[in-house]
Amino acid sequence: MKYLLLIYSNPRNWAHPTFEHTPGFLAMPEAERAELLEQNAELEREMSESGEFVAGVPLADPVHTRTARVRDGLPATTDGPYVESKEALAGYFVLDCASMERAVEIAERFPDARFGGVEVHPIMEFSGQEM
Repeated sequence: MKYLLLIYSNPRNWAHPTFEHTPGFLAMPEAERAELLEQNAELEREMSESGEFVAGVPLADPVHTRTARVRDGLPATTDGPYVESKEALAGYFVLDCASMERAVEIAERFPDARFGGVEVHPIMEFSGQEM
């Protein structure tokens, strides 16, 4: 089954990968930062070699985001992704995993989970019958 992992980060630290620009990561001793970077590289290799990695992309700074809504038949587009938020969607990964538990296990290994948040969403097929 496919899963969407949504990476969230504070837009004040916007650059990719976002975790490398967070105050928490920057405050770590150099050896710990190097170890975390190696763990991240190992996770990327593992996902690729196992065939679980389907896609992943970083997103532009939220200041470039627009939200489109239609109310009473009238379009209304606003700047920014959502109402007030300390975290914004920074990027996403699509994984093909055997179970939700495996997708969550991978999400917990993303460095971004230490400094922001990683949501895991099952992706339904158009039929919607698998849920």
